[in-house]
Amino acid sequence: MKARIVLAALLLLGGCTVGPDYRRPAAPTAAAFKELQGWQPAAPQDSLAKGVWWSIYRDPELDALEQRVAVSNQNVAAYTAQYHNALALVAGARAGFFPTLGLGASDTRSLASSTLSRRSVTRTQYGGNGSASWEPDLWGKIRRQVEGQVANAQVSAADLANATLSAQVALATDYFEMRGADALADLLRTTVADYRRSLAIAQNQYRAGIVSRADVANAEALLRAAEAQRAGVGAGRQQYEHAIAVLTGQPPAALTVPPASLSPVVPVVPPGLPSALLQRRPDVAAAERAMAAANANIGVQTAAFYPSLSLSATGGFAGDPLGQLFTLGNAVWQLAASGSETVFAGGARRAAVAAARASYEQTVANYRQSVLSAFQQVEDALSNLRILGQQAAAEAVAVRAAEDALAVATNAYRAGTVPYTSVITAELQLQSDRQSALSVQQSRMVASVALVSALGGGWSAADLPDKAAVEAGR
Repeated sequence: MKARIVLAALLLLGGCTVGPDYRRPAAPTAAAFKELQGWQPAAPQDSLAKGVWWSIYRDPELDALEQRVAVSNQNVAAYTAQYHNALALVAGARAGFFPTLGLGASDTRSLASSTLSRRSVTRTQYGGNGSASWEPDLWGKIRRQVEGQVANAQVSAADLANATLSAQVALATDYFEMRGADALADLLRTTVADYRRSLAIAQNQYRAGIVSRADVANAEALLRAAEAQRAGVGAGRQQYEHAIAVLTGQPPAALTVPPASLSPVVPVVPPGLPSALLQRRPDVAAAERAMAAANANIGVQTAAFYPSLSLSATGGFAGDPLGQLFTLGNAVWQLAASGSETVFAGGARRAAVAAARASYEQTVANYRQSVLSAFQQVEDALSNLRILGQQAAAEAVAVRAAEDALAVATNAYRAGTVPYTSVITAELQLQSDRQSALSVQQSRMVASVALVSALGGGWSAADLPDKAAVEAGR
């Protein structure tokens, strides 16, 4: 009867868990993004595909490269190993719920002398035993430790998602920078062809005696400068290609990406509501899970104020000879229970709890700052896209005007009514406007990638492994 009472008391105490239960603190949010008031998305409105957000660009080459990041990128591999380490720590913490079992065997020879009989007797003692020890989790210290390690594993999972997204975003950014270099090379090839025609016109005019040799020299100088600029574009292009190779886990010499044009269409990324952003950013999710881990540590430190109980049992056989060891007459056993409580520790326990609470408050501040930074990055990306869209429209008008101005200047020069400097001025203006328009388009593509990154790349907090998955080591 007494044993039943003791067991019931242990079970009742085992349901206690000291320390505060975790509740997610409030974070600053807004009803809507401010920049959406002036940002008018154009049709079609593409949405972020879950996990494969880069598909909105409809670029097979980019698709193939991005798919290699999660598999081959070494930074991602390091975060994957970190997550597996966190899973192992969860398993280690859960081991505290179970008793420790042991087996032992002994073979002891001893010499005993008698002063009366003046004889020495050698004895052999054989033994075999099993042992068990268990410390019941009376106050929930182990439960809080497991809770904290589960949260830490979820932090690692979110860090892995964030590292993967960062590598994917870096690759997309380098890819569009490379495509911008390809487009600039194409533009300069067109410019070189145009300047060759202008040089031919000047040479014909010179041979006809209409213009001086200076016009020919000026036309040739423009041509050679454009050729030199076109040659220099290749250096930057190669560096972007090398960066893409490393991001996909390859040495630069192993990857060659064929040149292609820069897409003229910037896909629209619906930003959604600010409140949804808290579920779409892996870095925000990591900060939130860090709060849960820090909160659990308060309970771990609080448990030190309460007494601990340890139960142990040993059973086996001891005797001689070996052939008769495992008989009832040689059986030995021992049961023990011990409890302890620290009466005075000079304030160490209170200091540990205070430190845990301060660490928790630090994670709360870090979480709220992560949320604010996330909102800032979305607003920055939206404003960049809005302003770059306006600039792109203005650049398109400027290019058309420059093309018209060059046509007028060229016709007037052929007619002999204006000097060649008018043609040079018009050609330089057109080249400048075309390059500016190309640069703006490249910036718009990069800004769209930045918006995808700011919105979490189609990721969701629901992608985090739950407690059951973490405890199962998945």
